[in-house]
Amino acid sequence: MDPDLHLGHVPLAAAYAAFAQVEARGSSASYEEWAAGIANDESVLALLATLPPGRRQPNLVLAAARLHGADGPYAAFRRTLLDEWERVRATVLHRTTQTNEAGRCATLLPVLAGLPQPLALLEVGASAGLCLLPDRWSYRYDDGTHLDPADGPSPVVLPCTLGPGVEAPAAMPQVVWRAGLDLAPVDVTDADACAWLRTLVWPEHDDRRVRLEAALDVARLAPPPVVRGDLLHGLPALAATAPPEATLVVMHSAVLAYVEPGARRAFASTVTALPGHWLSNEGRRVLDLPGSGDDDSRFVVALDGRPVALADPHGRALDPLPR
Repeated sequence: MDPDLHLGHVPLAAAYAAFAQVEARGSSASYEEWAAGIANDESVLALLATLPPGRRQPNLVLAAARLHGADGPYAAFRRTLLDEWERVRATVLHRTTQTNEAGRCATLLPVLAGLPQPLALLEVGASAGLCLLPDRWSYRYDDGTHLDPADGPSPVVLPCTLGPGVEAPAAMPQVVWRAGLDLAPVDVTDADACAWLRTLVWPEHDDRRVRLEAALDVARLAPPPVVRGDLLHGLPALAATAPPEATLVVMHSAVLAYVEPGARRAFASTVTALPGHWLSNEGRRVLDLPGSGDDDSRFVVALDGRPVALADPHGRALDPLPR
């Protein structure tokens, strides 16, 4: 295979095949078909190889193609991708994968509610900062637990199925300070930026699209502060501005997969040196946590580097760790 046909250290064909089989299967028929098609299409793989290695990810490429009209079965998708390649390429180079799924708060809430209150939340890779607002959403766990913000039910309602032995949070967390860090913060009042967030929602996920619109409406009432910076150099300075009387929680979801392994290790060293806690919600292979070799699309929720549960990537379910 051409040495340029790689996504990081993984051949592009294998990366797209894995995305189809593990991440998209059972979640998005369109993304499964498109990614599987790309994995066996030398012409498209050769085009993707002209992109910088950090810009070849399926989520970014497929969303950019959709932004420029790609749709339908693989043959139609491929035709649009090839015909519109220059515009698709420009979007891939200009944009980043910034899926901002408020639903993930449902799988983080049990951990947040169990920490010493009140909390100071600092999200790395915050995008528009929607996951910085766990106290502004309503939660409906399938064990009958219903939690709402202090001022009443939210227009954003997050359902979550709990696996055997997983307990729902007893109360909403008390958030007294919040801030985000992102290489390219998303302004919730910017129509173009919000349109890109909508495009990042997978084709069949209509419920997530509706939820995103409602979450953006709530966020615009009091936009969460998200500052520009990288997770290594910007984190300590931003963490130092958190109120000392609150429990600092540095959190992130689906961020470290886009960071080189060496930077991930450096980030882990940086965050563990800070006061407070580290709450991560990442793919099983990202942090080399137990079970990371399993072929499983679920995320590992970990507190201070210790796995505590498995989560649906979009917050729909929280399951116990395998024995």
